[in-house]
Amino acid sequence: MQTRNVAVIAFLVLVVSACSGATGLPLRDDFSDPNSGWDRVNEVEGSTDYQDGGYRIFVDETNYSIWANPNKGSYADVSIEVDVRKVAGPDDNEFGVICRHADPGSYYAAVISSDGFFGFWRRSDGNDLQMIGYDQFQASEAIHLGSESNHIRLDCVGSTLTLYANGELLGEVSDSTIASGDVGLYAGTFDLAGTDVLFDNFVASAP
Repeated sequence: MQTRNVAVIAFLVLVVSACSGATGLPLRDDFSDPNSGWDRVNEVEGSTDYQDGGYRIFVDETNYSIWANPNKGSYADVSIEVDVRKVAGPDDNEFGVICRHADPGSYYAAVISSDGFFGFWRRSDGNDLQMIGYDQFQASEAIHLGSESNHIRLDCVGSTLTLYANGELLGEVSDSTIASGDVGLYAGTFDLAGTDVLFDNFVASAP
């Protein structure tokens, strides 16, 4: 199996106050309403905002990650699904979903890339991102390449995180560091800046 070396990631922390609204599942958002509660941030390093009927994350800094949350509640076991496509930028990128976002320094992220790799990140207690389950990103033919759309699903149940792309199982890891938190969307860069992705049809439900 092919592998890819993992770059060291810096962080852009996007912090907003929690919005009022439903705290239960399921959560559904097709991003047609720009007031549905997701973070809207524009910084030098990148931005998050509603655009073209979806939700865009743009990362304009090397070795950086940016994420956003719907700010509706905190969840332990959850299944998250979303459609995402690369709008511009290099194929050597990463994008995916977050579960158990307890705070900006503690969360899980499961990601794929436009050149066909996947992996799982954990950040805890404000420390650097750590890959869990694997030493390196793993390749999968189930991931659609380039600007093709991918359907991502992440199940966070107990200590098990399971990632799917386009209906195919990519991988499963075990970690019990973070018990609960918000859900979210995530994108990042490695040696080349310019990751630009558009998410749509977000659903978070009970697994």
